[in-house]
Formats: sequence, structure tokens, C-alpha cells
Amino acid sequence: MVLVFTLLLEVSFKVDAVNCNLVELSPCLQAITSNVPPPSICYEKLREQIPCLCGYLQNPNVKQYLNFPGARRVSSSCGVPFPTC
Repeated sequence: MVLVFTLLLEVSFKVDAVNCNLVELSPCLQAITSNVPPPSICYEKLREQIPCLCGYLQNPNVKQYLNFPGARRVSSSCGVPFPTC
């Protein structure tokens, strides 16, 4: 978990008016890495970060976590299409 948060802190960039900061998705982390349902704040944060998702997927340190099956499940639960970049 410490490694995940370290990676989250390293990935920060700006896309249009959205502040692409992977730390914003930290409320989703437990739901991605386990089988718990995402909290409501995860839905909000994931929707805010939609313009950033392709950038996250291009980062090899982050991509490994977004390729967890839980990431697709959380994305689907939140009504956010999983990016195909």
C-alpha cells in the first residue's frame, strides 16, 4: 500500500481545466484492490478525473494498478467507461 501511495504522489499533471492528480482517486483504491464496493466519493472523483485516465494508463507505474480487475469493476460501478487509449 505504501508503494501505491508513493506512486500516486508522483503522478500529477494538468489536462485542460482538470488537475490530473492520481491522489484524487485514492478513495477508490480499496475498491480496486479488493472486493469492497466503492464509496460515493470514489464515484465523484473518478468522474472528475475522466480526462486524465489515458494519461494514467500511459504511465507504466500506474498502469499495473489500473489493469487490476477491480479497476474495471469500479469504473463500471461508477458509470465511467474504462478508457481505451
